[in-house]
Amino acid sequence: MGLDFAVSQLEATGWAGSESGGCGRLADGRVYPEPVRVSREFADAGFVLRLRHVPLFDCYRAEWSEASTEAPAGGSGPDAGGSVRTVVGRTCDEAAVYALALMRRSAAMATI
Repeated sequence: MGLDFAVSQLEATGWAGSESGGCGRLADGRVYPEPVRVSREFADAGFVLRLRHVPLFDCYRAEWSEASTEAPAGGSGPDAGGSVRTVVGRTCDEAAVYALALMRRSAAMATI
């Protein structure tokens, strides 16, 4: 996928990064939210975001669920407290940014 693709998907949701605090910058000059800021944006939207490295596949996993249905520590999946959505990326930034793009897209679709 790549961070460039994840940022493009995020920009397609209307995210502009007008407040650049907590942001990184791509080589082409576009800004993107770093994982701490992404976590805040998930919390502001009523979700809990968990980011973790998966050594077996050398990738990062981002999973999120509604804050009211947060999975118990170490748990995930439908039996752990509700719907959990997941994406993976090569880097933590990539997984976090792509997760934010999908969460924002889902939220926009829910209001239609």
